[in-house]
Amino acid sequence: MIRVLIFFALLFAATMGFAWMADLPGVVSVSWQGYVWEKPPVVVAIVAGLLLISVLLTLWLVATILRSPKIANRFFKRRRKDKGYEALSNGLIALGAGDAKLARKHGLDADRLLADEPAAKLLLAQTAQLAGRDDEARERFEQMLEDKRTRALGLHGLFIEAERHQEPVAARHYAEEAVKEMPGLEWAGKAVLGYQAVASHWEDALKTLERNYSGKMLDKKSYRRQRAVVLTALAQSLEDHEPDRAFALAKEAHGLALDLVPAAVTAARLATRKGEIRKATKLIESTWRVSPHPDLAEAYAHVRSGDSAVDRLKRVKSLAGQRANNTVGGLAVARAALDAREFDEARENLKSVLRSEPVRAAFLMMAELEEAEHGDRGRMRDWLARAVRAPLDKAWVADGLVSREWQAVSPVTGRLDAFEWKTPSGLGEDDAADLIEDAMFEGPVLPVVSAMPGVQTAEAAIVTSPDTGRPAPAQSAPATSIPAAAQTVVTDGSSETAAAPEKPAPEAPIMPKPEGYEGTTDDVGHMTRPQDLEDAPDADKPATGASRDKKVAPVGASAAPKPSVAPKQSEKAEAAVSAADAGETAGDDEDLDKPIALPFQRMPDDPGPDEDEEDEKPKRPRFFN
Repeated sequence: MIRVLIFFALLFAATMGFAWMADLPGVVSVSWQGYVWEKPPVVVAIVAGLLLISVLLTLWLVATILRSPKIANRFFKRRRKDKGYEALSNGLIALGAGDAKLARKHGLDADRLLADEPAAKLLLAQTAQLAGRDDEARERFEQMLEDKRTRALGLHGLFIEAERHQEPVAARHYAEEAVKEMPGLEWAGKAVLGYQAVASHWEDALKTLERNYSGKMLDKKSYRRQRAVVLTALAQSLEDHEPDRAFALAKEAHGLALDLVPAAVTAARLATRKGEIRKATKLIESTWRVSPHPDLAEAYAHVRSGDSAVDRLKRVKSLAGQRANNTVGGLAVARAALDAREFDEARENLKSVLRSEPVRAAFLMMAELEEAEHGDRGRMRDWLARAVRAPLDKAWVADGLVSREWQAVSPVTGRLDAFEWKTPSGLGEDDAADLIEDAMFEGPVLPVVSAMPGVQTAEAAIVTSPDTGRPAPAQSAPATSIPAAAQTVVTDGSSETAAAPEKPAPEAPIMPKPEGYEGTTDDVGHMTRPQDLEDAPDADKPATGASRDKKVAPVGASAAPKPSVAPKQSEKAEAAVSAADAGETAGDDEDLDKPIALPFQRMPDDPGPDEDEEDEKPKRPRFFN
């Protein structure tokens, strides 16, 4: 708008000027060699202007003709540059699309059309990298080092090539050269710091970290955290031969990052060596309230040397109380209680941990508890089997690497402060967790053993034949019942009376009726009686007093049919018969005519009757041949 106003103002001024000249009186006269030319001033001004324009046009035309070669050269140069930039643009597009052949073609055209163009050189170098021609790529990056404009670019390319070929020494050299060339390069500063950390050159790493922070490559929060990590690593390396300096460095690291567990543990351990127990406990407690960790509990338990296991338990319980309802605290208290042989307290803490967060360490500790308290290897194996299926414990994890100990730098990528305390992912995540029941935490039930030696609990008695001492059929030995208040058991000619419990004895189970007679008492009718043998004693001989004292009637005996006996029971019966034959010659004063009653209703390995047949058959003692 302003330009339009200015244009109209100038037009108005020119019009006013011509109008003024037209109003001027007189004429302009020009005489030359007898010719006289007289015109008004306005006409003279117009003619003079036209002449001036003609002269200027003539001069421009002459100058153009004189400068025509230079103009033509400039035209062709501009046309060549336009083609070069077009080829460079197409090459970058092909490189981004992953077409190495097309990118190389356009790159060569751009390098030919654009002489000494850094972008064309970079396009050819990256095309060689994409195509896998490492030698060509390295050569082109080395050529860039000769030009000051592309020196940093060449160093970066050579650094990438060195990392691809796993040459850390060369990569570190190129990164350091890039830092010297351009101190503000972020990739160079971080690379130098990472390689110094991997090589454990912590003093140089501190200087590099300060330079990176001065160059504004990282913010203040990241700087404090990384400085704390480097100071912790330096303190751990100086812990053995320079403990005082290591303690100062660890304290500084703890002040910069309160949640850095290794810094607190290192500072507390060094304070314990110096005898500063109170300072060590404060360091651990401040970090525990922010980030509970098993290493903190372990250091807190042993903060004072020479303490008993009970004292360590009290100390760990006080630490766990500062962060209640914590799995790490529960495990720490359980471990201290197990060391102090406080099994009940250890069991309660493990029970609460397994209910809230079942981890592998809790299952393993339960197995250790069962073995230490009861010596029950069966329950121990059960807990160990559950531990195999339990979720993994937390560990230090960085870039897929799981480590038991903390490290300041990742050995995989060289990244500082890469390790995190967390559960490893991808290992055992699909396993279903076992159901935790209250009965699993109860102690094992031990069997009740009679306190009176020589007394056995009798359910029934087996009567032997009065003639041979062998087990006799029920028909030849009628049974008499024993009072419920007491039972008499004969052992080696002496009798002992054992008081029976007030509750009535359970009735003997009833076995199903066997088929056949082999191995049962029914086969007595099919064998030769002892009376028919040549050396058999007189069956009508009365029993002596000594043998009468040995006779004990079976409990609840009846004349019902006898059940079958398993093959193992038949073998045991034969062993009993052999023992009875051996006892015939043991002494002269023993009378073998009386039956011997065995104090049980069935053999120990007899499984007994089924529950549904218990009420179908009458109760009877078991006799074995």
